[in-house]
Amino acid sequence: MAREIKMSQLEDTLDELSYPIARDDAAIEFEDVTVLLADGEANLGELVSETGSDSFTSREDLESEIQNVLPREAVGEPYQSEGEG
Repeated sequence: MAREIKMSQLEDTLDELSYPIARDDAAIEFEDVTVLLADGEANLGELVSETGSDSFTSREDLESEIQNVLPREAVGEPYQSEGEG
């Protein structure tokens, strides 16, 4: 069943897996999950498949890898840095 989650629900969603888990297995588990971003959306399974690790030892490990592959639209306004005033 396809479902949509907000970025704030990512942690709880990743907790649904049993770790350690292979990247391909995690991607399959989340192929029906759409993450709603600040400006757009992304398929969680595709994000997982784009990560650099072959496997993940914990939710934190997977979450960190996903943060690294998120598109620019994931947070805030485009091309803005929180450090700019």
